[in-house]
Amino acid sequence: MFDFDIGKLMVVGIVALAVIPPKDLPRVMRTVGQVVGKMRRMAAEFQGQFMDAMREADLESVRKELEALNEKAKVEAAFDPAAAIRDEVTRAGEAPAAIGAPQVALDAPEPAPAAEPLALSSEPQPKLPEPPPAKQSAAE
Repeated sequence: MFDFDIGKLMVVGIVALAVIPPKDLPRVMRTVGQVVGKMRRMAAEFQGQFMDAMREADLESVRKELEALNEKAKVEAAFDPAAAIRDEVTRAGEAPAAIGAPQVALDAPEPAPAAEPLALSSEPQPKLPEPPPAKQSAAE
């Protein structure tokens, strides 16, 4: 703090012995020690308050940066995760109505009304030959 080395301390001690009588020296040394202790505590307290102020200023700037990031990252769409989970749980708890039911109707399609074939020409259409009868096996 004051940059005292051993040589300066010895000079101060010799001057103190010359100026202060030996009878009062212990009381003076105790008082000097108490004053130095108070000065050190005050310096440490000041330094601690200064460091706290620096941390607060630093935290304030960090808080402002985080607020700016939050503003940039805001999503315009409403997002409620609790409501989404609640809906999913409600849907999962409902009785499944369509499990096992086919998605496609298995009934035969209704026949279309018969329409008369279109004739491409005015000539009568030749009939196709009938297939030959199936051969019957000898075992029958």
